[in-house]
Amino acid sequence: QIVHLDSGEQTISNSRFFFHAETGSKAEVIATFNTHESSKACFTNIALEGVIEENASLEITKVQAEQNDCFHISSEQFFQDPNSNFKINTITIGGLIVRNGLNVLVEGENCYTELNGVYLGKENQHIDNHTFVDHLYGNCVSSETYKGVMDDKSTGVFNGKVVVRPNAQKIEAYQSNGNILMSPHSTINSKPELEIYADDVKCSHGSTTGQLDEKAIFYLKSRGISEKGAKQLLVGAFIGEVLNKIQNEALRNYIDEL
Repeated sequence: QIVHLDSGEQTISNSRFFFHAETGSKAEVIATFNTHESSKACFTNIALEGVIEENASLEITKVQAEQNDCFHISSEQFFQDPNSNFKINTITIGGLIVRNGLNVLVEGENCYTELNGVYLGKENQHIDNHTFVDHLYGNCVSSETYKGVMDDKSTGVFNGKVVVRPNAQKIEAYQSNGNILMSPHSTINSKPELEIYADDVKCSHGSTTGQLDEKAIFYLKSRGISEKGAKQLLVGAFIGEVLNKIQNEALRNYIDEL
């Protein structure tokens, strides 16, 4: 586990983390980003890089929970060799302006790539998620699921792009972005993209944005649950699809508490 803690006023931290999963290895990395309660207007500038060699497996979970007057910019670049597995979960809760730029280059056959994300916006937060998966070789699978819940005057952005190169036949690439707007003043900008140059592929992408179901809220209230509790249950079920992909029980419980 990498614990990144900022303290002080108007500080900037520039950190670079490099993960090298050698042949046949398996690793799980947890990176938590927090600020001390006395800190103000901190700027976290992070570089995450990694190589997943043949038959290696790497899972990374990022939890961004800084205070709501802080900035967080993360630039991420990962390379997959043949027969490798890579999974990254990005959970964004805090920060005034947050931008996650994630690039994955799949440089071999029989690779599995999974990108998951949850972002919860409130007040005046702005949360960006930009992903790019580049399939250079065939017989690979990539799956991408991001879900956001925006409240107050917060703004969310999801821009996900998957490219399938001409020689990358028999690719399966799935991309999904779902959003709930809790306030009439919140905003989401969603742009899933597929760019396919091969002709033997299974690829899909989709985006949905809406509000909580008033009938479902009424039903839960009729069973003695408060309106706030009903909304919490519905939001929990909505983002639960992504959170359930985190198999580390202790980590999942920590995220649930946040």
